[in-house]
Amino acid sequence: MPASDADLLRADPLALERQVCFALSVAARNVVAVYRRFLEPMGLTHPQYLVMLALWQHGPLSIKDLSRLLQLDPGTLSPLVKRLAAADLVRRDRDPRDERALTITLTDRGRALRAEAEAVPAGISAHLGMPVEELQDLHASLTRVIDAAQHALDDDAVADATD
Repeated sequence: MPASDADLLRADPLALERQVCFALSVAARNVVAVYRRFLEPMGLTHPQYLVMLALWQHGPLSIKDLSRLLQLDPGTLSPLVKRLAAADLVRRDRDPRDERALTITLTDRGRALRAEAEAVPAGISAHLGMPVEELQDLHASLTRVIDAAQHALDDDAVADATD
């Protein structure tokens, strides 16, 4: 009796279609491509959009705090912020309390862009053809995955330090 594709997937723990990393990678790449359709007219890349979201929500932030919020290293973040500053969306100022630190602040143009960006979440939901509630459930699940992965990485760092 020939095995079905479903039987083969259950039998092979290394089947590509069973891998969480594969599903996350493809989903991320495709969803970011959908976002691109909405962000390009605003003059933003997806990583720049994430920076703007953080600033719209939290106001002025140090590079260190922005790095922590976005879970990006400062070396990756700095070129993004420089391009946003060149587009007159943010300002990079030295922190008066610590001249070594930069504070990132929205410009008037950056604050005004928020009104245009407010249409993005609904546009993404409509373009994906998925109800907002389903996307919120997915977000909650992914947040749990992120937390679990971060916890595992933290445990690995502790184990490495004690070896």
